[in-house]
Amino acid sequence: MRQALHRLTIQTRGKGLVEVTRPVLGWVADQRIGTGLLTLWCAHTSASLAVTENASPEVLDDIRDGFERLVPQHRGQSGGPRYAHALEGPDDMPSHIRALLTGPQLTIPVSEGRPVLGTWQGIFVFEHRSRPHRREVVLHLIGEDG
Repeated sequence: MRQALHRLTIQTRGKGLVEVTRPVLGWVADQRIGTGLLTLWCAHTSASLAVTENASPEVLDDIRDGFERLVPQHRGQSGGPRYAHALEGPDDMPSHIRALLTGPQLTIPVSEGRPVLGTWQGIFVFEHRSRPHRREVVLHLIGEDG
């Protein structure tokens, strides 16, 4: 049984999804582990990880827009309660809530030296803040040589 650890640095463009499938697949292939388990960990509280369709850009737009409706940034403008936590700006608290909904971790089986993803599945960093950020994703792979 072997283990490997790697850190990916991802530059986001503000709210939305950034695909990281290629660098993840490349790193896993370089480890030459045939069968195992890949864990991805997003080391942030206002960004998260997701597996979703990577074939149609409209899917990513619809996901981003859906989260805008589900957890609005400008809560309280129509008389409802405001977010109590606003130290880092109006997008801070909604970003934390969105990150909780999608989560900081993915676990993907590895078979024949590749993460087991469906035909249209891709791995994404989901940026919840309005401004671009540099995000870190830690990859941990454990398994047997392939």
